[in-house]
Amino acid sequence: MSQIKVQPMGARILVKPLEQENKTATGLYIPETAKEKPQTGVVVAVGDDEEIKLKVNDKILFAKYSGTEIKLGNDDYLIMECSDVLAKVLD
Repeated sequence: MSQIKVQPMGARILVKPLEQENKTATGLYIPETAKEKPQTGVVVAVGDDEEIKLKVNDKILFAKYSGTEIKLGNDDYLIMECSDVLAKVLD
């Protein structure tokens, strides 16, 4: 991943959505049109609000239709409010 040139403001974060598998557990391939929107992602940048409890590289679970989609280079990202984050995924 190249250097990101976007700095979220306030209590917002920049997230790289993690794509879901394109194959089911039984081996069937899922077409692009049938895939659901991703609900997990990795935090790429955080805003300047002191209340933010996330940091870069945290894996998160977020609300299904939250955030604003943006394209940087060839990659898709979401800018979202921290309040849209449902949970931090612990490995």
